[in-house]
Amino acid sequence: MAPHIPCVYRINISTGGVPKHPVPEAWISVHGVAGDCQRNRILHGGADRAVCLFSRERIEALIQEGHPIAPGACGENLTLQGVDWAHLAPGDRLRIGDTLELEITRYTEPCRKNARWFREEHYRRIDHRIYPGWSRLYARVLVEGMVRVGDPVWVKPRVTQE
Repeated sequence: MAPHIPCVYRINISTGGVPKHPVPEAWISVHGVAGDCQRNRILHGGADRAVCLFSRERIEALIQEGHPIAPGACGENLTLQGVDWAHLAPGDRLRIGDTLELEITRYTEPCRKNARWFREEHYRRIDHRIYPGWSRLYARVLVEGMVRVGDPVWVKPRVTQE
């Protein structure tokens, strides 16, 4: 897994709450990641929030800033590496592995339950409105599939109107 090749760095699941813990592979359907649950289904999960994504490079930069964060800590299902995170936005599509296709639907709202992963509980450090390009992202599943750690990731940018 060379850092310059976009790929799945980690797959994370939990029976509810954070942190989510690593698994080597998972089936991802329109309902979300197999084996993963959310405690609050009003704020998390559902078709347009089936998968939560975050960047390994962003997590490592946050660690360098002194935050005690780790992959899966903030509840992301897929920790990706080598993706140009600052330029991902709603409408972009991702193909992961052999079949999985996702469409980014929105930037996630930072949750106060993640305060413990941030120095001085500054969990808004990953709020897109304050720090563009640092948020986790929600995605819907367009084509279901099995995902494994190390699977390649391809980004198809959204079509913009000029």
